[in-house]
Amino acid sequence: MGRTKINLVLLIILKLCLVGTTTGEETCENDREMDKLCGGHTYKSVKPLLDYFKQVRNELDQSEIKEKYISEINADLMIKYYEIVAIHEKLMKETFQLDECKNKIITKEDNNLQLCQSKVDKLESEINSQQTTINKLTFNANFLASYDECKKELSDKSNNLEVCEIQLKKLNSSVIEKDEKISEYSATIQNITEHQKTISLKLVERQTVLFKKDKDIEICHAEIVKLNTTSYNNNIPSSCLPFGDHPGVHEIKVSGVGSFDVLCDSQLAGPGWIVIQQRIGGKENFHRDWATYRKGFGSLDSDFFLGLEKMYRLTSLQQYELYIHLVAENGSTFYARYDDFKISDEDHGYALSLGNFKGNIEDAMRESEDMKFTTFDRDNSYYKCAVWFYSGWWYNKCSLCNLNGFYGESLNWWTETETIKLKEAKMLIRSKEDKNR
Repeated sequence: MGRTKINLVLLIILKLCLVGTTTGEETCENDREMDKLCGGHTYKSVKPLLDYFKQVRNELDQSEIKEKYISEINADLMIKYYEIVAIHEKLMKETFQLDECKNKIITKEDNNLQLCQSKVDKLESEINSQQTTINKLTFNANFLASYDECKKELSDKSNNLEVCEIQLKKLNSSVIEKDEKISEYSATIQNITEHQKTISLKLVERQTVLFKKDKDIEICHAEIVKLNTTSYNNNIPSSCLPFGDHPGVHEIKVSGVGSFDVLCDSQLAGPGWIVIQQRIGGKENFHRDWATYRKGFGSLDSDFFLGLEKMYRLTSLQQYELYIHLVAENGSTFYARYDDFKISDEDHGYALSLGNFKGNIEDAMRESEDMKFTTFDRDNSYYKCAVWFYSGWWYNKCSLCNLNGFYGESLNWWTETETIKLKEAKMLIRSKEDKNR
């Protein structure tokens, strides 16, 4: 079919070439002068077609060769196909024979298996029968053994029962005895209870009497305390002189302020001194108002100020001397002593009076004599010194010494040649009249 199509194409091409040639001849007849030119034109027009026809012819020859080769291959394939069909038929035949042989063997084995299974079932039945017999015999043997044990246990329990009966008889007799004792005890308890009630009544009566006596004792004790207080208040000294060489905190009584604790000193300048001011640690703030300085503040075992009102009351009753003890930062010690120390009442500003001076340091306190006491809220100085030096003191134009000054900065004692910075300062007073007695 393919080859027929190719031949048809070639015929069409050849016809076109002939038509082209005929047309060329008619033209040449009309114009003979152009004959040679027309012939050349026809050849040029047909040559590509002839070349194509030649190419197609060669391809057709090659196609015929390929078709012949394919035909030979197809023939060989058909031979191989018939051989395969024959082999397949032979294989199917052998498979059929194999299946027949397999079925025969399976049938034979099934028969043998059934025979063996029947034998196994028979043997299992026999084994079960024998096992039943063994179980019966075992049960009988166990029953006999259990019977013997039960018999023995029953005998033991019978013996135990006899023992228990004997013990029960003993317990019954013991219970009877204890019941009798309980009856006796009950009677005794009843007697004791009645006696206890009698004692309780007596105890209540005694407690009532005792309560009345306790009340009487309390009244007597209160009277004794009152008498002791009265006696003690009458015997409270007004200075530290009665305590002699026993320094420390003691109670004194001063007219106008009552009794209060003071720190007595007998080591710095002899016995009988009252410490009215102390700076030994810098823990107390001395920048206080007028009311606090009037009352006093601080702790007797650290920094403190006794109080202006107490100092006034003490020095108004009799003549006092003042002793000032100073310790410089370098460890040097100094003292200043005045023989007539006193301060005025509050209405006069607690003005300072000193008397004659004696000491191993210059008299820096003299500038404060006759000056009223000054605090930041009641200024009696010339330059508001309490504000500048953060403390209350008998300021004049401020001061050459300020033993209440800010610790470490303003705690000074001025001399003509130097300013002595202090780490400790104490002001002590002692009654001259009591000392002379």
